Amino acid sequence: MNNKIHTYFIKIITVIGSSLLGSKLEILSPAMILLIFLMVVDYISGMLASKKEAVEHSNNKNYGWSSKKSLIGIYKKLGYILMILVAVSTDYIIYAFLGKMGIEFQLKTIFGFLVTIWLIINELLSILENVGRMGAKLPKFLQNILSELEQAVDDYNSKE
Repeated sequence: MNNKIHTYFIKIITVIGSSLLGSKLEILSPAMILLIFLMVVDYISGMLASKKEAVEHSNNKNYGWSSKKSLIGIYKKLGYILMILVAVSTDYIIYAFLGKMGIEFQLKTIFGFLVTIWLIINELLSILENVGRMGAKLPKFLQNILSELEQAVDDYNSKE
């Protein structure tokens, strides 16, 4: 349990640090491009993993590619984009409001970048999970980190 908390805090610090740096350097666009690329890779790796599972379990209809699951995945990824839109809109409102008050605020995209980095981490975890489903053996340390980070993400999402 203590190790899970440690991993969770490292993830939070990494996300916040990356967000502050990204905001300062104004690199939201490259992060968005990376996220979209990882979304495509995740989608393809998920389809490949499903196809492999269908071959292994040919008599079980619970395995294999499903248009319904695929569509749900696309909706989820579109939800990610909407989530970033809300975060960037929040950034704009705060930045504009502070400007009207005469307060100089250097960080322009803190929430948008924070959410984007968080989603990039989730996509990376999902890709690794799909690679494991395809039969590739992950190094033990990577499996442990993946499990702990996945649990941290689940814990974070269940708080809302």
